[in-house]
Amino acid sequence: MARESESGLPIEPVYGPDALEGWDPAEKLGEPGKYPFTRGVYPSMYTGRPWTMRQYAGFGTATESNARYKQLIANGTMGLSVAFDLPTQMGHDSDAEIASGEVGKVGVAIDSIDDMRVLFGGIPLDKVSTSMTINAPAALLLLMYQLVGEEQGVPADKLTGTIQNDVLKEYIARGTYIFPPKPSLRLIADIFKYCKTEIPKWNTISISGYHMAEAGASPAQEIAFTLADGIEYVRTAVAAGMDVDDFAPRLSFFFVSRTTILEEVAKFRAARRIWAKVMRDEFGAKNPKSLMLRFHTQTAGVQLTAQQPEVNLVRVAVQGLAAVLGGTQSLHTNSFDEAIALPTDKSARLALRTQQVLAYETDVTATVDPFAGSYVIEKMTDEVEAAALELMAKVEDMGGAVNAIERGFQKNEIERSAYRIALETDSGERVVVGVNRFQLETEEPYEPLRVDPAIEAQQAERLAKLRAERDQAAVDAALAELKKAAEGTDNVLYPMKDALRARATVGEVCNALREVWGTYVPTKAF
Repeated sequence: MARESESGLPIEPVYGPDALEGWDPAEKLGEPGKYPFTRGVYPSMYTGRPWTMRQYAGFGTATESNARYKQLIANGTMGLSVAFDLPTQMGHDSDAEIASGEVGKVGVAIDSIDDMRVLFGGIPLDKVSTSMTINAPAALLLLMYQLVGEEQGVPADKLTGTIQNDVLKEYIARGTYIFPPKPSLRLIADIFKYCKTEIPKWNTISISGYHMAEAGASPAQEIAFTLADGIEYVRTAVAAGMDVDDFAPRLSFFFVSRTTILEEVAKFRAARRIWAKVMRDEFGAKNPKSLMLRFHTQTAGVQLTAQQPEVNLVRVAVQGLAAVLGGTQSLHTNSFDEAIALPTDKSARLALRTQQVLAYETDVTATVDPFAGSYVIEKMTDEVEAAALELMAKVEDMGGAVNAIERGFQKNEIERSAYRIALETDSGERVVVGVNRFQLETEEPYEPLRVDPAIEAQQAERLAKLRAERDQAAVDAALAELKKAAEGTDNVLYPMKDALRARATVGEVCNALREVWGTYVPTKAF
């Protein structure tokens, strides 16, 4: 009896040559590093060097997070990945009433250039690649990073990294939006233009399916809605007067990797193929780098369990393997205790060691795309591609990603998928080890890492000191220039940088833009 994949597609017990009848290897596969990039975006993939090993970290104060980053670098991580707390993600200062109880809880609190300076103190920004999981206020954090680099004597053209900067998925699945879609897209276009001139090696957006998957999206939904968002961003930049080949090579993506290895490998291969065709055929991109879907992967936090948390070590290893077999460019492996609390130093180190075992103790880096030609993988790649294209066509029929978001389409589809998963788990049809099968009568005690609640008061004190010391007239003048640019068509990043240099806070800059652009109020799904 056939099983179903996470996307609801049949998985047959046995696959043979008939599964690929009429299948054209030249069209579907190609060569590694060449169109349609099914087999990977680089000819040698990991045979020359492994993927970038990133570890997502950030909690409490900038000082605490800085210490964690230095430990990760010492343990062999190749790139930093910054988690920000919810007030920072929503553009609020730590002493704002709305921030109460959330300061430093799910990431590091960054209120001003002063905090950013501490966060990267003693870390040479010309030697590390930094990814920042920040969306609505992405421009602010990028500019503060640039300012810290300037203070270190690092020219902006030496800075490398990524800002997530994907606000459309916030409306769909995550909720840390600030402004309505149109000004948000304008801000993203301004970031593209600014980085082309000022920070040319920076990846200006990481178009994210990860958070949709964590909300319950199937693999087909994950890539369909992510690529539809990507199309919207490209259209926005082209409409703003940019040539597609001027910015498309700096686009990157962010996906989840689940425990279902076969479908995850197929998903990544299908996503590369779809994106290459879209960029070539719809947008007329000529630069081969514009056709490449380069992506970061994070193992599936939603699949981690608080019950028997050590079992998550196995889950993460399997998920990491799926990402590597699927051809990721960088990888974060979750710590086994993340379903309980922020990871401890030991669990974060174990998560990194998981990647190092995959890279240096297995043979998966010895050859490019080891599953190419597999009957099951090629069939599943075709089927995931077809399912994703069907969903993308529905988004197009609604007028594109923004219009579909405003009608609640993507959110509704993801919620249906999440409900199906919940029903299957509750009924026992979907086995979750330690949760609905193979339980323990008594769970072993585990002491989690806890964030000191005094951090909120400490950040408030830092803000009070900053406001007392700075030149308030200079801050007011810079914020006035920012509002003027937001009301017109000038690139807002230049006056924004001036305001941040003058020690305006994240909340003050975002509030200035709120006064001009307003805030997003979600519409009821149809």
